[in-house]
Amino acid sequence: MSGRIVLFGATGYTGALVLDSLLRRGLRPVLAGRNTDALAGLARQHSGLDYAPADAGDPDSIRRLLDPGDVLISTVGPFERFGLGVAEAAVQAGARYIDTTGEVGFVRTLQEKFGTRAKETGTVLLPAFGYDYVPGILAGAMAAEQAGDAGRALDVGYFTSGSLLPGLSHGTRSTLRDGLFLPAVRFANGRLVEERTAADVHVFPVSGTRRGRKTGILVPGTEVLFLPGAFPQLDSVSVYNGWFSPFSRAISVMSAVPSAAGRSARGRRIMEKLTAPIIGKPGGPDSARRAKTRTRAVATVTGPNGELLSSVQLTGPNVYTLTGELIAWGAEQLRDRQDLDPGVASPLSAFGLEGLARGCADVGLVPVNARRD
Repeated sequence: MSGRIVLFGATGYTGALVLDSLLRRGLRPVLAGRNTDALAGLARQHSGLDYAPADAGDPDSIRRLLDPGDVLISTVGPFERFGLGVAEAAVQAGARYIDTTGEVGFVRTLQEKFGTRAKETGTVLLPAFGYDYVPGILAGAMAAEQAGDAGRALDVGYFTSGSLLPGLSHGTRSTLRDGLFLPAVRFANGRLVEERTAADVHVFPVSGTRRGRKTGILVPGTEVLFLPGAFPQLDSVSVYNGWFSPFSRAISVMSAVPSAAGRSARGRRIMEKLTAPIIGKPGGPDSARRAKTRTRAVATVTGPNGELLSSVQLTGPNVYTLTGELIAWGAEQLRDRQDLDPGVASPLSAFGLEGLARGCADVGLVPVNARRD
């Protein structure tokens, strides 16, 4: 039996985008969060949605909201600080779970802590199902399948059309800053290895740009956790971010400073204080600002001698809009489909390549032909 959809973090910036996407699909979630006054106001705005108080610091408050068959959407980060209790509440309740995390370490922790237990309880956990990292999973899988057994190295790059810098949310700014303190995980020589974030750069073919190429810096990505298992011929998988492509090489050099500072608590506190003005106030870009940029994701696969075997490029809505739409589609699938295998799933293992491609097309994330913009 299909259950309810519970949106945890409904009053935050990402939660609001997810809510709008759910409502456009005719879905009426239960709103959950700490601020009951804000929840009540939000519920009134949307013709009396149900709402309930819940706090990430009190997982039992979340557990009490859930019944078997419900779907819990979590948009509350940082996930490594607040997310584990939320996910555990879903596992304990036998509810399904989906989140917006971009924290690869959090996804690895979910695999380690709840992978076996989720299979035992029949729970499906679907983390990182937004802009982080569905486009790269889909583009990477399409490129790996096109390359076939000869494919050895998969590189995934995230880009945008239009200037994203004026339209970054508070959460994204915080994540970008914190990411420089944390290592980037990549799959190399058949195993996961850690390197300094931005320690490497990679040039991708990107159609529709003046030069036909863009550069990205090495970043963490769940592609390295999930795609090697789906395509065992791959010897390496790496993920890059090219949001600020003209400055990628400079960022790569300068990243050594926060990386070194982050090795001590005092150094990290100093760096966080210095960068606090950059983080800005809570919130994010409005619909007009979001409409000025689009998502690009590129995946390339090379062979044993470094020869290019395949290249796939996707385009879609603005990164924040896309996250809201993907979460809404994924939550609806989790609610309605009974054929999903339990455990910590990837977008690919949950829905298969064809199903994932159809779902992404449904929200506007599609392969692109060369287009100048």
